Amino acid sequence: MDDMALRLTATSRSFGAVRAVDGLDLAVERGSVVAVLGPNGAGKTTAIAMMLGLLPPDSGTVTLFGGTPAEAVRAGRVGAMLQDGAFVPGATVRDVIELARALYPHPMDTGAILTAAGLTGLAGRRLDRLSAGEAQRARFAFALAGDPELLVLDEPAAAMDVAARQAFWTAVRSYAAHGRTVLFSTHQLHEADDHADRIVVLAAGRVVADGTSAQIRAKAGVPDGASLDAAFLALTSSSASGTGQ
Repeated sequence: MDDMALRLTATSRSFGAVRAVDGLDLAVERGSVVAVLGPNGAGKTTAIAMMLGLLPPDSGTVTLFGGTPAEAVRAGRVGAMLQDGAFVPGATVRDVIELARALYPHPMDTGAILTAAGLTGLAGRRLDRLSAGEAQRARFAFALAGDPELLVLDEPAAAMDVAARQAFWTAVRSYAAHGRTVLFSTHQLHEADDHADRIVVLAAGRVVADGTSAQIRAKAGVPDGASLDAAFLALTSSSASGTGQ
């Protein structure tokens, strides 16, 4: 059995003259929580789209659990929470969770999903009447529905207030503690610092640093007690002209 939940090998993707992902190599072990950081245009969104099988690479390979992304998705092994996920007009929180559960062969129990996403008291509320933070939690619930082995989260805590963020990350860590793999992208660097086992920094479609938060700081040449922001800026400033997506 492959110990890696996810592998990208020499993976590239261009949009016209723009090379969004440039020979990216990345392997993510099962049971880990990995943060992907990068400035706007670093290639994070394109890389995630290829991981999920939404975009084919121009060159290189992407494998999930040793097979193709399409195979992993069909088997219900992958759940995703994307920034631009839309909902069925007029549907309730419970409606969308039940819809999501119907898509998977071995879904999580509805009550467990509601609890994990902090939506138990909002199950009967229409999605178009949720706050922005509550809508994010509903997207998280949708991603959890299939009880996936790999959970991919794109800017997951955006629009959540402080209490909701704390509850969300507690739920993520609890989920990963059962041997699942979580990969998330964020512009909130303290979230990566606090919640990721490993941090991957992208710039101009390439990995410029990969390791624990302490290792990222060391590579950037900043003190261990310095903010991750300082390390991030040091690592990505030389690639600020990158134009990936």
